[in-house]
Amino acid sequence: MSPPTVILVHGAWHGAWCWRDLVAVLDRDGVAWRAPDLPSSHSPKDPTADLARDRDAVVTAAALDGPVILVGHSYGGVVVTEAAPALDNLAQVVYVAALVPLPGQSATDVSRESPQRTLLDESMRVVDGHIELDPAGAGRALYHDCTPDVRSWAVSHLSTQTIASFRSHRAAAAVDVYSRYVLCRDDEAVDPALQAAMARRTNEVVSIESGHSPFLSHPAQLADLILRDRAVGGGRNC
Repeated sequence: MSPPTVILVHGAWHGAWCWRDLVAVLDRDGVAWRAPDLPSSHSPKDPTADLARDRDAVVTAAALDGPVILVGHSYGGVVVTEAAPALDNLAQVVYVAALVPLPGQSATDVSRESPQRTLLDESMRVVDGHIELDPAGAGRALYHDCTPDVRSWAVSHLSTQTIASFRSHRAAAAVDVYSRYVLCRDDEAVDPALQAAMARRTNEVVSIESGHSPFLSHPAQLADLILRDRAVGGGRNC
């Protein structure tokens, strides 16, 4: 069997650009990857871009002959969970500081499982069916442990996010595939306690002393956690 291709699914307000430092590590190590842009983060004039359209973008990117590993960051965890049953070549799912919805839940529903407000919550504002982020607050919430240059670069690339994507409910059934959760212990965007609850819906939990964006603050360590051999066990139960 050929080595798996890593399918990198970004979170809200982001795009394929955010994986820049991580894919440099993957390229160095000869690991194949793809990183689609999600419509919900790239449709500033279309507030109807929702979870279904994001799922379709991931399914298209993963339409390969060989096995794939789905990696979902933050809201991207909802997307990979929704996309997983459509992939016959799925080898593994890796969640990074991600939301992992149960059937019928939306990203908003999952976020409300934690009463703890974060710096990210304080940075949001609603504009015409989209959510925008205050740049200064977003920098602190998403990239506080990155270098100032990386933080400035990342903030300059942030987009809007459709409300529809957050309110779309998971329709996908569970799949029998191994899953790993990468818990970011110094996260100011998704409360680590909420991450711990999400992680219990997966097969394996590993942690990293990182803020919300380890693909920029700890890319080599994150690559190792994504590619490590899975432990012996069955599929996930969500």
